[in-house]
Amino acid sequence: MQPRRAVGRRCSLGALGEERAAAYLQQQGYVLRARNWRHEHGELDIVAERDSVIVFVEVRTRRSDRFGAAEESITQHKRARLIATAQAYLEAHNLQDAQWQIDVIAIRVASDGGDLCLQHIPCAIEGA
Repeated sequence: MQPRRAVGRRCSLGALGEERAAAYLQQQGYVLRARNWRHEHGELDIVAERDSVIVFVEVRTRRSDRFGAAEESITQHKRARLIATAQAYLEAHNLQDAQWQIDVIAIRVASDGGDLCLQHIPCAIEGA
């Protein structure tokens, strides 16, 4: 599956990573419920479901580890915002009683746009 690109514009690194992550999740049997869901608390990159568990996925994409690994770039503040936004999603969709978790997909992309590494870290955000 090729990433979607806006006509006349280059696809951002983040959008490229989200496309790759979404394709990966679907290949693994997840059903995508939402992409880039926004709330006053923040944004959820991908909301998926598998085995009756709602899975919120934070996608981190990097070209190199020069400034640290992608998964290490999630600060405590970002973690708190992800949890608050996930809870808002559950409330907005009347899913307060659903099982849920927050995963991270870290992607390292080569300069030519090819994947060097895709790492899926289930239950990466504690407190969820």
